[in-house]
Amino acid sequence: MSITNLKSPSSAASQAPAPIRSTAAQDIARQGSAHVWYRRRAIHATAAGAVGLILILAWLGHSWARSGHVVSAQTLEIATVTRGDFVQDAAARGTVIAAVSPTLSSTAAGTVTYLVHAGDRVTKGEVLARLASPELQNQYERERATLESMDAALAQQQIELRQQLLDNRQRADLAAVTMSQQLRELQRLQAAWALHVISEHRYDAAYDTYSIARLNYEHANQNARLERERIMLELRKSQLARNAQSLLVDGLQQRLDELTVRSPVNGMVADLAQPDQSHVGSSVPLVTVIDLSALAIEFQVAESFANGIKPGLPADITLDGQTVHGLVTEVSPDVRDGWVTGRAKFAGAQPVGLRQNEQAAVRIVMGEHDDVLMVERGAFLGPATRFVYVVRGNEATRTPVELGAASVSEIQVLGGLAAGDRVVISDTQDFNDAPELRIAR
Repeated sequence: MSITNLKSPSSAASQAPAPIRSTAAQDIARQGSAHVWYRRRAIHATAAGAVGLILILAWLGHSWARSGHVVSAQTLEIATVTRGDFVQDAAARGTVIAAVSPTLSSTAAGTVTYLVHAGDRVTKGEVLARLASPELQNQYERERATLESMDAALAQQQIELRQQLLDNRQRADLAAVTMSQQLRELQRLQAAWALHVISEHRYDAAYDTYSIARLNYEHANQNARLERERIMLELRKSQLARNAQSLLVDGLQQRLDELTVRSPVNGMVADLAQPDQSHVGSSVPLVTVIDLSALAIEFQVAESFANGIKPGLPADITLDGQTVHGLVTEVSPDVRDGWVTGRAKFAGAQPVGLRQNEQAAVRIVMGEHDDVLMVERGAFLGPATRFVYVVRGNEATRTPVELGAASVSEIQVLGGLAAGDRVVISDTQDFNDAPELRIAR
């Protein structure tokens, strides 16, 4: 085709394009009310389906939740709440021990020599061991020599002081004699002067001489008393020093006597703490003696019962099938591994044939309560329990309760339960605090 045969743009634009064929002729227009009704019916159907689906899911969830807390009746331990008299007691494990078991120690450093063996029966005052202490023996000899020296010095001082007292008394007596002589001379001169046979000057001289003699006597007498007091004070000081030395020697003598170890009680030698012929220091344990006539029971009780146990409570002690009465004497304030240690003594005569470390069962009665609600105490039911499962038919409901005093086999119910209620007393930890349980028979 040549360029001259082409049409001009103006001629091409003047012709209108042909329309595209559609399906508009097949559509039929509906009225507005019919269209709204159709849409409402669809919405209602959708909502009804959703509600049904929710109900089905809820039913399935409820069934699944309940199926997760279905327990077998064979795994549950169930007890019935009753009303009656309740005895609050506690069970403890006990061991026979010696209530009197002194341990004798060395009073000084030395070499120990035992005269008995472990297990020997001994009597009070019997020699168990001897200590050889050269150091203590030498100290005693030195102090005793010092005491003897002080005794000799004190005796010499007493002689010297008595002699000094005698000299002072002699001077006072001589002064008294001189004063008497001058008094008589004055009296003669006074009578002569009254007759005017002597001069007044001579009379005055005699009076002065008498006055001097009197003063000498008074001073000598006072000096004698003061000197006596001083001498007695010095003698007292020397006597006190001697007494102190005597006490020191007596103490050393007592320590020497204690080197001979004697049994303080009738009993049995339990233990020799040191090897024979060994050197020991001061205050080192040597031997332990137990008094077999004064045995006691050392018991251990669970911490949950310890608060109710006090000295003076009655205790039933079972030994080899025989039960005797006793009394709690002390309870330790310490708790070790959940146990509290105490001690009980026999209320009457001690059973015959008891052996140390023999095992015993102890039942301690802490109180009695009349006409109260109570339930059998399981291993997982105690005063601190706040919720229990109450069984009604094939279901168990978690119920709040208040429990009180506990005994070996029962526990007091203070609130939340009534007589005749059946309670799960086995372990409920696996229930995860579910509000309800289904019991499968």
